[in-house]
Amino acid sequence: MDYFQYKNNALHCEEVPVTDICKNFGTPTYLYSEATFKRHLKGIQDAFSELNPLICYSVKACGNINILSMLHKMGSGFDVVSGGELHRVKVAGGDTTKVVYAGVGKTDKELLEAIESNIAYFNIESEAELENLSVLAKGVGKVVNGALRVNPDVDGKTHKHTTTGKRGNKFGVDYDRVESVFDAFDHDGGVNLSCIHIHIGSPINTVAPYVLAIKKTVVLIERLREKGYPIEGIIIGGGYGADYTTNQAPGPADYAKEIVPLLRDKNLKLVLEPGRSIAGNGGIVLTEVLYTKQAGDKKMVIVDLAMNDLIRPALYDAYHFVWPVKVSDEHMVTARLEPMENNGLEKVDIVGPICESVDFTCKDRMLPPLKRGDIVAVFTAGAYGFVMSSQYNARPRVAEVLVSGKEAKVIRRRETYDDLVALEQ
Repeated sequence: MDYFQYKNNALHCEEVPVTDICKNFGTPTYLYSEATFKRHLKGIQDAFSELNPLICYSVKACGNINILSMLHKMGSGFDVVSGGELHRVKVAGGDTTKVVYAGVGKTDKELLEAIESNIAYFNIESEAELENLSVLAKGVGKVVNGALRVNPDVDGKTHKHTTTGKRGNKFGVDYDRVESVFDAFDHDGGVNLSCIHIHIGSPINTVAPYVLAIKKTVVLIERLREKGYPIEGIIIGGGYGADYTTNQAPGPADYAKEIVPLLRDKNLKLVLEPGRSIAGNGGIVLTEVLYTKQAGDKKMVIVDLAMNDLIRPALYDAYHFVWPVKVSDEHMVTARLEPMENNGLEKVDIVGPICESVDFTCKDRMLPPLKRGDIVAVFTAGAYGFVMSSQYNARPRVAEVLVSGKEAKVIRRRETYDDLVALEQ
């Protein structure tokens, strides 16, 4: 489902050899495929078309304004979680009336900016936020649309750091308290509380948790409607999986096959917030081998990619398929799975230059022999990759490059040493 493929024993992004990217732009570099982003958005649009949803791409997954502009032109709205992300959407030319705004700690400044931007829905995370939003909206003479975020107490079976729908998580209002929130709220205030929002975590590689959460939410909506509250919509969030290994995650049609019947004839406007499922396989990170060494019984491959560039392995123990960009016939891969046979492979740890023991890309991985100067690709890095990077150890952030067919262009230049200190002078 992506356009990163080996041709003549060399990895290509669409029609561009990846080695050309390294020669022209250096390493480490985030490399994105425009065709992959477009394919994945269209897949979701087509799969859920019966319900005519508002699809709001999650900016936090990969927020480069060039990517956002591309998705906007395909009809996408946006899911934002900060004033900065809303600003990115505006700079990219996005339609703010197709924006939903989540986050447990929105400041007054951020709320007022979003009110003035006439966004589609505020995903409201607490009674206190609801009351504050109403006061702010009335203060500027506006009524805004609110979606109460409900914690459905459903386990998405994902990493403990990325689960969002279990009781005790910081997100949303507990399921059994929702009706009392509606009863207590002044519905003549500045918020039209007309929608229910749920989000159960990410990545979720089975459909069953969504089915359970949506069934519980539909029952809740029916109860609210019986009490006279005109619920017009349901936002079922994102979290849909991406293929970190081949065929790991369901496709859009698999999710839609189970979800669409649950909402058919419910007279509910549907909003989806996909991020990882669009961006994940749309990007890779390229890194160069600097040194190899033996450390006890471990062989270390030291590369120029560090945890400040890609923190997911250190933060979540996240798995990324890793493979050289140039291979022999013996080491050609057709699927991104752990090799089942040795075939001259070596067990190595790929580590970076940061002064932290947790600075690694992968551990105990069977890979073809690597030497100084070899280029390695880290796959499925389009989501929560560059957006989580930092300047730790005074390392300038890396470049982002977008390929469209035969054309490659820098969409974010590599930072310089001067950039590191520019805001301090």
